[in-house]
Amino acid sequence: MITFPENVQTSYKLPPQATEPRWYQTARAIIQPIENLDWHQKKYGDIFISRFAGFPTQVIISNPQAIQELFTADAKLFESGSGNKVIQPLVGTNSLILLDGDRHLQQRKLLMPPFHGERMKAYGNLICEIANQITSQWQVGQSFIARPNMQEISLKVILSAVFGLKEGERYQKIQQILVEMLDTFNAPLSVVFLFFQSLQRDLGAWSPWGKFIRRRQQLDELIYQEIRERRHQADSPGEDIMSLLLSARDENGQPMSDEELRDELMTMLFAGHETTAIALAWALYWIHYVPEVREKLLQELNSVDISSADPTTIAQLPYLNAVCSETLRIYPIVFFSLPRILQAPMQLMGYDLPKGMTISACIYLTHHRPDIYPEPQRFRPERFLERQFSPYEFVPFGGGNRRCLGMAFALFEMKLVLTTILSHYSLELLEKAPIKPVRRGIVFTPAGGVHLMVKDKF
Repeated sequence: MITFPENVQTSYKLPPQATEPRWYQTARAIIQPIENLDWHQKKYGDIFISRFAGFPTQVIISNPQAIQELFTADAKLFESGSGNKVIQPLVGTNSLILLDGDRHLQQRKLLMPPFHGERMKAYGNLICEIANQITSQWQVGQSFIARPNMQEISLKVILSAVFGLKEGERYQKIQQILVEMLDTFNAPLSVVFLFFQSLQRDLGAWSPWGKFIRRRQQLDELIYQEIRERRHQADSPGEDIMSLLLSARDENGQPMSDEELRDELMTMLFAGHETTAIALAWALYWIHYVPEVREKLLQELNSVDISSADPTTIAQLPYLNAVCSETLRIYPIVFFSLPRILQAPMQLMGYDLPKGMTISACIYLTHHRPDIYPEPQRFRPERFLERQFSPYEFVPFGGGNRRCLGMAFALFEMKLVLTTILSHYSLELLEKAPIKPVRRGIVFTPAGGVHLMVKDKF
């Protein structure tokens, strides 16, 4: 049965409730996330109540009308930061993702400019340069795994764009420690350390959480060193995001504290590179798994002089955009938008939801609705050329006041990296069986990482 928030009357008309034991729902959500979601949606429809160990009872929705109501409602109706504590060990308490109210709004305003307009366009050449640098090591006949290769590209991009770091000992250390920290949660069962605070115990350097804590401390030292040094160089700010944040001031003329800077930088490092790397690995998989997609994409790329084209021109290519969109539709990197916790009762789809209830829009289920996406299991980029989907039907970056700030940057990077690779290499997919997503921390990545081989080099 549901455990209601304190002082809640139970005369509400509530959505159907998943009846399996909490432990069973939790285990399936961790180990068989897709099967679990598909089964619940088939049994209960596009709004139901689910229970996970360590988390409050949640209303899960996948109806675009309900998602629109959620994303367009007054932000004061919800609290979201406290619903995202699962990522606090990674990003810190001052992360934008964990803030609410006026502080969330102020911080969002500070962080928005670097990810839009002319400022972002300046990163186009940087992205292409780094993609060329990493892939230039590939040799004809050599096989490789896409995800770690794409992670190397996206991590170099984010370290350069965010910190202005391109080389040196500190750059190398940050890169190494960040990858090691993420690898702590690279298996579906290892994610339990993030989901259950009771397991987050430092039992020494060789214990899983102890190892994670020590790596985080090493990374903190490096980031705080960089912050301190850069504060003394304030007279010559660079074009990177860290320089912009160091010079930013809130409405009272106050700069961000070292702790606030650290947490926002950590948020960008974690949220801004691994997600893009996974999306790129999926894109390379689908492009080579469906031959006609690769042919159409190459035709479009060949219609442009890639070597001299402006990066923004490449990013506007329609079929390239459709391929990236379909990649993010079929297996979104995160399966849920950021949860909202009701601060007052709300009516949704004919149901009465009490104060204290958590609402989560399920991106995966929304993207697999056959009434919106016919043959949802089929990778078909053309659907994004045939019609425009609303921001409540296509939601890979969430929505409302919680939509991912880095959305435009991530899509820009995806398009430029794919163009760079496909313009220089002919690749062959070595996977024989279809690839399914597996959990890696709080994100979902292609099982095995996508094995490819270099057939030819142009």
